[in-house]
Amino acid sequence: MWTPTTREQHSRKNQRYQSDLTDEEWCVIEPHLPKPRAKGRPRSWAMREIINGIFYVMRAGCTWRLLPSDFPPWGTIYRWFATFRDDGRFEAINHTLVMEDRERVGREASPTGAIIDSQSVKTTEAGGPRGYDAGKKINGRKRHALVDTDGRGLVLEPHPASVQDRDGGGPLLRASRGAFPFIKKVFADSGYAGDKVAKATVIAVEIVRKNPDQVGFAVQPRRWVVERFFAWIGRNRRLAKDFEASIESALAWLMIASVKLLTRRLARA
Repeated sequence: MWTPTTREQHSRKNQRYQSDLTDEEWCVIEPHLPKPRAKGRPRSWAMREIINGIFYVMRAGCTWRLLPSDFPPWGTIYRWFATFRDDGRFEAINHTLVMEDRERVGREASPTGAIIDSQSVKTTEAGGPRGYDAGKKINGRKRHALVDTDGRGLVLEPHPASVQDRDGGGPLLRASRGAFPFIKKVFADSGYAGDKVAKATVIAVEIVRKNPDQVGFAVQPRRWVVERFFAWIGRNRRLAKDFEASIESALAWLMIASVKLLTRRLARA
């Protein structure tokens, strides 16, 4: 609920762009970024400006070449983005910030419960793996997400939309075992019913079914949390569609959106 207090807390009047990091947010994310090397050519641009550029592209949805001129050269920002994408930097930062934010609110660092769901989005002429989701009538990619019970993104995985939920759910749960090994129970919709998901790991899968007498839309217990996560990251125009030619870049942008959410949450605490 918006009040004068919360509006002041979320105000970004002193920022050059709405996507720029505040001093508090920079303090949250800086320790997880590479330090300047002691030898070799010194950096020409501050790492904070590189991250600001990446966040601008995600929030505005523009191409790299359309970055405003007061940012570092777009090629420099893209090279850092590609470096972080290829070495898994965004996934590592997200994993650390999830644990920090859980501890901030008095919870165990690693969750024991989670919710799984997917979102199908259209792709563009950029190409790359894609498929047709017959249920949603969408030709593109599917974003599979595993979130904790408060809506923090734990494991995200994009793949062609032709992959059914019951086929994509098992690999996602198996992928979560390394980073979050204490998950004991996962809530899901009826698309994940069946042995493929239930027997993929030792995690118990509970299917949250809608009321048989339900007419029209209704918020379903537990399942609404992951839907809210998709709404949060959907505020970034880079994620309005899947513009990426590779699955690796698509995953990187999902992780960047999650990192941005957690960074702002921790900075405002």
